[in-house]
Amino acid sequence: MRWLVTGAGGMLGRDTVEELARRGEDVTGLDRTGLDITRPGSVARAFAAYRPDLVVNCAAYTAVDDAEADEARALLVNAEGPRLLAAACAAHGARLVHVSTDYVFDGEARAPYREDGPPAPRTAYGRTKLAGERAVRTVLPDAGVIVRTAWLYGVHGRSFVRTMLELEARRDTVDVVDDQRGQPTWSADVAARVADLGPKAGRGATGVFHATAAGEATWYDLAREVFRSVGADPDRVRPTTGDAFPRPAPRPAYSVLAHGRWQEVGLSPPRDWRAALGQALPLIRKASFDTVSPKESLRETP
Repeated sequence: MRWLVTGAGGMLGRDTVEELARRGEDVTGLDRTGLDITRPGSVARAFAAYRPDLVVNCAAYTAVDDAEADEARALLVNAEGPRLLAAACAAHGARLVHVSTDYVFDGEARAPYREDGPPAPRTAYGRTKLAGERAVRTVLPDAGVIVRTAWLYGVHGRSFVRTMLELEARRDTVDVVDDQRGQPTWSADVAARVADLGPKAGRGATGVFHATAAGEATWYDLAREVFRSVGADPDRVRPTTGDAFPRPAPRPAYSVLAHGRWQEVGLSPPRDWRAALGQALPLIRKASFDTVSPKESLRETP
């Protein structure tokens, strides 16, 4: 099977390429310079050159706040791009795994959102990602899979976890939001689930899957766990509310996703978030990154 991963310069894209290569798969990863999913000619050239059997779309417009002022651009990347990929897959007999987000929901639930739960996005970002999901399912009803994830952190790139590690070294105390609840998820775990799911895409596995860690936490809980795991006093993390960090796009108060679809295809969902964080932190601390300003967003999403 020949795999093609778009958005391969990003956190999840890089992890997906690395996971597939580790498994001995025939995989090509392309960043935006190699494949601009919004340009039909670029998509056509990539399919002609690499003849993929399965495409994993990790390319996305993820600037949640910027999308509020530039929804047209976000729609181009998050909806038209996936539609072009899906059409190319349909023409070449390929399957598509498309990565989406918790932002397709309204964030007001009190129980985990099911895969078949009614979407109700409250942001431009969420609306454009939902449009991308619908485009894929319309064009590839029998060969397309939607994988929603959320609260991603990883070795490759910026994330809330990376920011907390840096702030722990620079500040006596850190104020972190305690009224938004979700599932901190290591991008490497999502990549592993995508690698497991890919061969099943269109072969009894279509529709929506939720690839988020088991369990749930607030950003405050996550920050405390980061501090504790590196031997710092978790009480240096102080709780605050989302009102302390006003943003153009409202953040969901509740972003916990259910995992029922995995058992239907004989696969396990990602593990508990604390177990994953314990394994990921030494790798993140060791990695060399560009300096992340403490003013960077404390919310990195797919």
